[in-house]
Amino acid sequence: MTALNSEDSPVYIRLRSGISAAILRGEYRAGDQLPSVRALAAEHGANPLTVAKAYQSFQDDGYVEVRRGVGMFVLAGAAERLRVAERDLFVNTQWPRIRDHIALLGLDAEELLERQPG
Repeated sequence: MTALNSEDSPVYIRLRSGISAAILRGEYRAGDQLPSVRALAAEHGANPLTVAKAYQSFQDDGYVEVRRGVGMFVLAGAAERLRVAERDLFVNTQWPRIRDHIALLGLDAEELLERQPG
């Protein structure tokens, strides 16, 4: 469950991150059906078991429900709870590493925040 994935993260973590981002962007809302395991696997060139593992983690965390024979659906309140979890992960895990890297490189944090991409 991480928005900032490195390419060396396990595939199911990268898949989970992409699905999380789509939920947070509102591409999948409460009640919406997620793509089937096979469809998502084909789209990302992943093993269906790997996609199933990513989906299972969402089910375990209570963000989605499985309707047997129908598919996986986003639960009410999932986006809000996911946003809280992602913020906590960022603040406690990712931000300290980013902050330390900024300091190591001698960059000015305020200047970075004002800088426009490109």
